[in-house]
Amino acid sequence: MGVSKTHIHSQKANQLADLAKVISHPARISILNYIGDCRGCLCKDISEKIGLSQPTTSQHLQVIKKSGLLDSAFDGKSQYYTINKPRLTLLKELFQEFFETAERKCC
Repeated sequence: MGVSKTHIHSQKANQLADLAKVISHPARISILNYIGDCRGCLCKDISEKIGLSQPTTSQHLQVIKKSGLLDSAFDGKSQYYTINKPRLTLLKELFQEFFETAERKCC
């Protein structure tokens, strides 16, 4: 795969593309949906709920967390995950702006 020329695109385009990559996997969407239903979820609980191994779930959690869509906090040795609502709102706004702009231009 070639070198990505992200520098030639707007900050918003790059943000949207990066966040879209995170939610482009069905396991990550399932994880976000599940975490949205609880006040703090453990990897073990998430993996049981969505039917993936704990290491696989942990890898997906790290990708989501790196994007800023998840927050985490430790309670002893346990790490609890929650949705980062401001970042989720940004994702929604970026997608909404993208689709509204695309609709105006094409129709």
